[in-house]
Amino acid sequence: MDDTEFENIINKAVEGLPTEFKDKIDNVSIVFSDYPSDEQERQVNMRGRGGLLLGLYQGVPQTRRGNYGVGGALPDKITIFKIPLLSISRNYEEAVENIKSTVIHEIAHHFGMSDEQILKANTGHGI
Repeated sequence: MDDTEFENIINKAVEGLPTEFKDKIDNVSIVFSDYPSDEQERQVNMRGRGGLLLGLYQGVPQTRRGNYGVGGALPDKITIFKIPLLSISRNYEEAVENIKSTVIHEIAHHFGMSDEQILKANTGHGI
């Protein structure tokens, strides 16, 4: 999968969000990279979460912002990692689903959800 196709799948995942979420994404940049940087890996390891990194939200969740955004604050950043996602996918269709799922997972962090809350929501036992 080339970079253009990978980026198109990310964009379609965002476009496919329900309007009530899509319209509330605020001051966040969604990008992709082949692999996490050393700094991104360190950030995740400092939180006690090792393992294969598929995506990363860096910023202040909307639930903790207060007057965030006043004065031209830098945007939050969601990075989707191409090679790890493709390496866990057995075929093209599974890659598309893994990419979309990761984008949605990281956007959920932008809205203030924890990994535990996201897992509950995905299993239908919460939120």
